[in-house]
Amino acid sequence: MKIAFFGLTISSSWGNGHATPYRALFRALARRGHQITFYEQDVEYYALRRDFTHCDFCRLELYSRWEDIRAQAVREAAESDAIVVGSYCPGGARISDEILALDGPLRVFYDMDAPITLARLARGDGDIDYLRGDQICGFDLYLSFTGGHSLAELRQRWGARRVEPLYGCVDPDLHFRTDFAPIYGCDLSYMGTFAPDRQPLLEELFLEPARQMRSRVFLLAGALYPWQWQWPANLRRFDHIAPAQHAALYSSSRTTLNITRREMAASGWCPSGRLFEAAACGAPMLSDWWEGLDSFFTPQEEILIVKSAAEVMAALRQNHGELTRMAARAAERTFSEHTGEARAIELLKHFEAARSREVTVPLAQELAA
Repeated sequence: MKIAFFGLTISSSWGNGHATPYRALFRALARRGHQITFYEQDVEYYALRRDFTHCDFCRLELYSRWEDIRAQAVREAAESDAIVVGSYCPGGARISDEILALDGPLRVFYDMDAPITLARLARGDGDIDYLRGDQICGFDLYLSFTGGHSLAELRQRWGARRVEPLYGCVDPDLHFRTDFAPIYGCDLSYMGTFAPDRQPLLEELFLEPARQMRSRVFLLAGALYPWQWQWPANLRRFDHIAPAQHAALYSSSRTTLNITRREMAASGWCPSGRLFEAAACGAPMLSDWWEGLDSFFTPQEEILIVKSAAEVMAALRQNHGELTRMAARAAERTFSEHTGEARAIELLKHFEAARSREVTVPLAQELAA
């Protein structure tokens, strides 16, 4: 199968949650013999923080302006079996107008930020650069990085023809238990780009425990945080940790924390790709709660749910053997259910069903799943 993909970025993992799952998914598709071309606007932010310009699992087309590559891109898209436009693709709404005008290929939108997209559309923020509300019903298939209530809203309010979840994933070739790396050694790590709506939970579940447990080491990795903040003395800061070092980070964390953005948590069924990475690397996981989390990991057996600084501190005082056994169970489940290979198989099934116009699962059954 030949797939043309228009997205935010695959060449840089800096400050975004798109590149890493794209890479795992595309590697798996390439191993199965599929050909992917990824069109990425060459924006300065990612150009200065790029991991690669060529790769062996897809053809990367970097362009400065859509006008420069439009003729080639539309021609190649028309010759493809499927065309996918991803959320936050610069100028994605204009690109989608071109794509939706094509009749032959399967036309797909992959929303890795669905609750945020829907919230912005509902607020009437104006046309989002990467998608207009009137375009949703034009796609043959709408894929969402989250499940739950977002799927129902896409169908009921925005008239999506077919909606399916396609969650994050992990690449077992990159994420596995490695040797302890002193530079990343800590009692609790948190990896995530700064987001105002995550900040209250970051304060409660990460910074407050760090202030109270001064003998413990805490590690924060993520871009865009204000450097002038008064950070606890026992907290290490990394503006960015490259994907190649994620395994070392998680393998060197006695525990790691997941915090979910407000709109994602409100939708439910919103596992961050970081959860799967951490689990694959054998890091005991702590997380805030959202509806559907127990569909991915069993609370208290494979992951600890924390709601307060006190619960985080209690988790950090747990017996090391108990934490290790919990992490081992989570790793086993991740390698069984949440790899790039598993998602590639799901994606191809979604393509096939959309092509055959197979009926989707009823909404009530979908939300109860």
